[in-house]
Amino acid sequence: MIHVEDVWKSFGDLPVLRGVSFDVPEGSTFVLLGRSGSGKSVLFRHLDGLLQPDRGRVVVDGHDLGHLGARELEELRRELGIQFQGSALFDSLSVFDNVAMPLREIGHLKPAAVRARVKETLELLGLTAAAEELPGSLSGGMMKRVAFARAIALKPKILLSDEPAAGLDPITSKAVEDAITAAKRTLGCTAFVITFSLATAFHIADVVAFLDEGRIVEQGPPDAFRRSRNSAVRAFLHSWLEREEASRAV
Repeated sequence: MIHVEDVWKSFGDLPVLRGVSFDVPEGSTFVLLGRSGSGKSVLFRHLDGLLQPDRGRVVVDGHDLGHLGARELEELRRELGIQFQGSALFDSLSVFDNVAMPLREIGHLKPAAVRARVKETLELLGLTAAAEELPGSLSGGMMKRVAFARAIALKPKILLSDEPAAGLDPITSKAVEDAITAAKRTLGCTAFVITFSLATAFHIADVVAFLDEGRIVEQGPPDAFRRSRNSAVRAFLHSWLEREEASRAV
């Protein structure tokens, strides 16, 4: 469903991506790990055409993004559900209206159909009681779930999620991750998730990859990833275990 082939990207004299390649099979969850500044977010923005590679290609649902015009790219984006790192909810709109926004923007659904789809999506994520709330009154975990509800309201083929559980406590993080897994199972979509959380990766991934200095240096199922002998991956795993132990000791 997603094919990334030898993608290079620099900004001025700063190289960020240095030959990234991977495939995301239809229906799977692919999780990309990496330290801050490793290029995860830059790669993420290539998958919906916001950035174009200096070299290489990105193919999404059979479409080479480098060959699409503006109108074709906009049509493809309707097949994508995007959950941004900061949730990016509209503060002046209720939860219901935030989730309804992409449905209303496509223009061909009648109001009754929009209401039904929003109701269905909120029920799926356990958000029905919060429908009339404003984002400012919600907890961080609730805001993440609302952002995810908005991302899947159009029943996308592909979900792109940027740090879905960032800044959340372990219990709330697990609730958000469970929501992603349940919604993905219900919709049957393909998911690409970037995170720095090993807990999130091991909870939801079919395949885990590690981006280091602009290259994917390890890739495989979660159990195999845990046994990686790559030095950058081992250092990342060790650092995460130290933080987990420290948090349990508090």
